[in-house]
Amino acid sequence: MAPDPIVRPAKVADLDALLPLIAEYQRFYGADPDDGRNREFFRRFLVPSDDGVLLGAWDGDVAVGFACVYWTYSSVSAADVALLNDLLVSSTNRSQGVGERLVLAVAEAAREHGCVRLEWRTAPDNERAQRLYDRLDTAKSEWLEYSITLV
Repeated sequence: MAPDPIVRPAKVADLDALLPLIAEYQRFYGADPDDGRNREFFRRFLVPSDDGVLLGAWDGDVAVGFACVYWTYSSVSAADVALLNDLLVSSTNRSQGVGERLVLAVAEAAREHGCVRLEWRTAPDNERAQRLYDRLDTAKSEWLEYSITLV
């Protein structure tokens, strides 16, 4: 891998290279990936987008990671916030700083978008991700998460 993979917003031509990473991420969280559905879903995060931004980490022409952030809001802060919803580094490129580069690039994109805060969550047993996040200038939330399945 190159010493510094390039992290940049994804273009339409990048989607097919990112789909295997997206599928790996989804399988990690117990989902059944569908490339067609993923292609259509993640297309909405290509710059410029009012929905968010999809970033890819590239070692030359090879996608080695991705992150997807959603633009959203906080009524408590009465301000725009960013939700880092997805982040994955390929298994062969972990522990090389790619995840940190992705988080920092997402934070910069959120700052440029005018967001006052970047938020995300991870599974309680995803210790590798937690080690990365704990190394960064972060604060753990005290909030609990709930959900209702609608379909």
